[in-house]
Amino acid sequence: MSEAKSVAHSAECTVVQASRPFVGKQGFTYAPAVSAQTVGASGLHMQLITMPPGARAKTHKHEAHETAIYVLSGESGTYYGEKLEHHVVARAGDFLYMPPNVPHLPYNLSQTEPCIAVIARTDPNDQESVILMPKLDNIHGPT
Repeated sequence: MSEAKSVAHSAECTVVQASRPFVGKQGFTYAPAVSAQTVGASGLHMQLITMPPGARAKTHKHEAHETAIYVLSGESGTYYGEKLEHHVVARAGDFLYMPPNVPHLPYNLSQTEPCIAVIARTDPNDQESVILMPKLDNIHGPT
């Protein structure tokens, strides 16, 4: 039986608040909390997203990275697939899993309430794996 190899990681546990919000390539406002930029994470990114009432993102995918979303409040819809042919709805209390390299177009279902969620991704960087897909933006109406 072989011994487990020790991997050098920081021995510091860190408590952080969400950073100053920024508008990402996708068009939504994100507030990063755990990332390579904030705590030196090497394989994980967590952030808050606030989708204003009626807002929708630009169609995009995350190259080679998985995404998990927990909806804190509100409800969102997401078209996904190579031609955005599939649809899923996530409401407060739901988790949503998005596989890597899947084109998707998330939006807030409500015209009156924001949708707020926690996003975790296997890319530790804020925006590096985002690939915009403008040719798909108008499949489900104008952006």
